Amino acid sequence: MLIGHLGDEVKMHYFEGGNCIGRFPVATNESFTNRQTGEKVTTTEWHNVVVRNKLAELCEKFLSKGDRVFIEGKIKTRQWEQEGVKRYTTEVHALEMTFLTTKKDLNNPSSSETSPETNENKSTEINSLKDTADDVPF
Repeated sequence: MLIGHLGDEVKMHYFEGGNCIGRFPVATNESFTNRQTGEKVTTTEWHNVVVRNKLAELCEKFLSKGDRVFIEGKIKTRQWEQEGVKRYTTEVHALEMTFLTTKKDLNNPSSSETSPETNENKSTEINSLKDTADDVPF
């Protein structure tokens, strides 16, 4: 599970037969106070996110750089060889997403066509996920 901001626009690739895949980077931040200096430190981690088919189309339609999202998915590692050198990448294959804030929402807050959910529903869904995390038996 990740909550972060899109670092770029959704890049789409369409296949024969109507399937498609979308890719975009998401930045997550962690803040802490350095005990020795008392200075607040923020670190940013980048994640490569992959979405497929209908979810990819929704992301392309509603998301843009800077938007905040909640992503639930699986971590996958791929490898390939390029010019004799083995390359690796780790991706988050999104299974579910919630659009927390979108620029399209901010530009036209009265329109119901800008997002598949209202901000109130988004907040409720995130809060319900937080509430159930304490119920996990391990």
